[in-house]
Amino acid sequence: MPNAVRINPLIGLPLAVLAGTAIPAQARVNGALRERIDDGLAAALISFSVGLVVMILISALLPRGRAGAAQLLPALRERRFPRYYVLAGAIGGYFVLSQTLTVAVLGVAVFTVAAVAGQTMTGLVVDRLGIGPAGKKALTVMRVVGAVLTIAAVAWAVSPKLSGTSSAGDLLLPVLLPLTAGMLMSFQQAMNGTTGMHYGTPITATLVNFISGAAVLLVCWLIKVAVSGFGNPLPGEWYLYLGGPLGCVFIGLSALLVRSLGVLLTSLGMIGGQLVGSLLLDIFLPAPGSVVVAATVLGTALTLAAIVVATLPWNMPGVLRRR
Repeated sequence: MPNAVRINPLIGLPLAVLAGTAIPAQARVNGALRERIDDGLAAALISFSVGLVVMILISALLPRGRAGAAQLLPALRERRFPRYYVLAGAIGGYFVLSQTLTVAVLGVAVFTVAAVAGQTMTGLVVDRLGIGPAGKKALTVMRVVGAVLTIAAVAWAVSPKLSGTSSAGDLLLPVLLPLTAGMLMSFQQAMNGTTGMHYGTPITATLVNFISGAAVLLVCWLIKVAVSGFGNPLPGEWYLYLGGPLGCVFIGLSALLVRSLGVLLTSLGMIGGQLVGSLLLDIFLPAPGSVVVAATVLGTALTLAAIVVATLPWNMPGVLRRR
């Protein structure tokens, strides 16, 4: 197995937060694109297709990208990792599709809580099973406390936006999409981290993600077109196509960071980034009707504190470990 460069958590966690800020920006862009073309599948496909073009260019222009691409087929032939790991991008496609299909129904707040809950729960499981490249992580008291505290903090941060939502019964079925998408994201991060380590760079892991994700979305979109036809024409505003490049940021960084931080801490850092990014959007580029209140700011701060709790020294092997 290739030697992995270990990133200090003091550097890795801020990078994970930075990666997470791209997610609400992507959700805002993809949601606007969906409204313009009236087609959630097409919006997700466009997002992935633009991201794929970006990753092809990066892979072709950067020496590390070319070196990683050269390792793609040998890694598959030699079975350095389970071959189905190359389908991790399908999970990303499912997550983006769940954004475009449910945000209009659920609202960003409910979508965020559902996705965060799923991602946090499976982050603990994936780390305990040792699926990611960082190996097994002990299920310590403080890691569990940090995960639970994160879910509570996110719910508090978005609580002011929940008052106008539909009844619980109306939301039950739609909320399953972001919940399951969040649960699968932890596995995607573990798979990407493992493949990126064997390719020698997260660039190739990100490229393969966009290939598989775009392929799955293309098949779904073609079926949709055959049944119900095309949506509206493509809009001319360039910023509506930034969803793909933003996806390159958080997929690439998560594939890099999960080697050192593990799946749970990478997920928690990105969750903190999601709230920070959402808060910044509400302050500087507010959507119609959005407001910034104390609960949003304090809930975001509590989320960042929960990340610190999950990384306290008591989490080291042998300390408060569950047998």
